[in-house]
Amino acid sequence: MTKLSEILAITGKPGLYKLVTRGNNMLIVESLLDGKRMPTYARDKIVALSDVSMFTIGEDVRLSDVLTNVGKKEGLKPVALDVKKASTAELQEWFDQVLPDWDRDRVYPSDIRKLIQWYNILVNAGITDFSIQEEEPEAEA
Repeated sequence: MTKLSEILAITGKPGLYKLVTRGNNMLIVESLLDGKRMPTYARDKIVALSDVSMFTIGEDVRLSDVLTNVGKKEGLKPVALDVKKASTAELQEWFDQVLPDWDRDRVYPSDIRKLIQWYNILVNAGITDFSIQEEEPEAEA
């Protein structure tokens, strides 16, 4: 099973990538869009999806929790909303159903579009478990 910490976004490259292996001063990644493998280097800005969060009115919410909410809303199927044609109002209305307390000043329509695109890529690649497996459950206060 693929962990969200193994799924990477690389600045300047479309889509998402799965970490295959680590080499000397590079990572070998595989595109979730077309399955092609390529090296990435230290100069590339690489972010694991497990390290991404979204702004809310209170504390930031991990992307894994947001993706889980999208999965519940969409029934673990790709989002039907066409991100290229959707208006800002349509994107915000859709996101209200996913994360009601999102910060409207710091989350831009482009962020919502990227969330939908990433979710669709993950679901189409068969990745529907968005939990972060490597962490210990937090103790109740």
